[in-house]
Amino acid sequence: MITSIAIFIGSILGLIIISAFFSGSETALTAISKARIRHLADEGDKRAKELEKLIAKQDTLISTLLVGSNLVNILASVLATSLFISLFGEVGVVIATFVMTTLVVIFAEILPKMIALENSDRWSLKSSFLIKITIIILGPVAILAQKISSFFVRKNTSLKKLVDAHDEIRGQISIHHQEGEVKKGDRDMLGGILDLPDVNVEDVMVHRKNITAININEIDESKITEILSSPYTRIPVWEESTDNFIGLLHIKSLIKEAIKSDNDLKNINIRKVLSKPWFVPETTSLKEQLNAFLEKKLHMALVVDEYGSIMGLITLEDILEEIVGQIDDEHDLENEEVINQMPNSIDVDGGMSIRDLNRNYGWDLPDNEATTIAGLIIHESQTIPRVNNAYIFYGFKFKILERKRNQITSIRIEKV
Repeated sequence: MITSIAIFIGSILGLIIISAFFSGSETALTAISKARIRHLADEGDKRAKELEKLIAKQDTLISTLLVGSNLVNILASVLATSLFISLFGEVGVVIATFVMTTLVVIFAEILPKMIALENSDRWSLKSSFLIKITIIILGPVAILAQKISSFFVRKNTSLKKLVDAHDEIRGQISIHHQEGEVKKGDRDMLGGILDLPDVNVEDVMVHRKNITAININEIDESKITEILSSPYTRIPVWEESTDNFIGLLHIKSLIKEAIKSDNDLKNINIRKVLSKPWFVPETTSLKEQLNAFLEKKLHMALVVDEYGSIMGLITLEDILEEIVGQIDDEHDLENEEVINQMPNSIDVDGGMSIRDLNRNYGWDLPDNEATTIAGLIIHESQTIPRVNNAYIFYGFKFKILERKRNQITSIRIEKV
């Protein structure tokens, strides 16, 4: 009698352990990081490679684990009921229900799931072989159960994924940044790469009023000397009208031509050294423009609107700065967009990009209607503000410090 009771108890405990394995494996495989498993598989981890194959058929995998879990739970409950009825009579049903519910909920559900959540990758890798054996044994039953269930569920193949892959990556980066695993600079760079398809060249281009361009008819010996000493490597050249750009003057080409002519700058044929201008629409995305730069092996393009008018220029460096931040070298002119920084506010140039402000200070100012902070104020106020005017929107106070004609040149931003 005692031997048979011991066998019953041992069988019940064994079944609960198996149920805990199924339950924990289900949680671990649901919470597992596919990216980390792919990385391990690429490094040659055989368990990770096997796990990738299992995850590829996730519906069958989860169904098999559910079938196994329910099978052993029901069997354990039947054995427990039989045992307690033999010991306590009809009241044994109530005792068995109470005991098995407690054991299953705590030791076969909650506890293994908590452990699996904390160690999802490790649990999945170590249990991959046993899960594979389980699928071989119970897989046919799980597939049959799936087919029966499919009669009650109408599949809609036209439904798209609720979360875009890029948004999922952004979310992962944000989570790791909050946990301290990814630094702000790395987060910004990764986010900048993901944003390239959503940002147009008009958002980052150098506006036409800030372009350093020259009239070909004004180029003489002194002008060439000035060009050679300028910090720019490429200068747009126009003729007759500032909308009529006829080429780009590359300083390296100009130097070669000067060497050929024994530094006789008077006789240099500027038209001969001009490269053909490249015009791109303002609605071109940064991703498309970057690919075009790489394909054409060029570094600069002129941006035009739908009417063909020059809006500005875009360089390869402008796009790279969207990823890595401001790039300065020893030849760059100083152009501080953040004029002054105080404990509770900052003074910025009106032409500072909203995207740069958001990136540098972790803000969330909208950049749909305007590219610069001055443009945002004009859009929201529906007027051209005067000096000392102040506005509050989006949780910030904007005070106009300086203005030249209709251009806002200095703004004080204070978080409300």
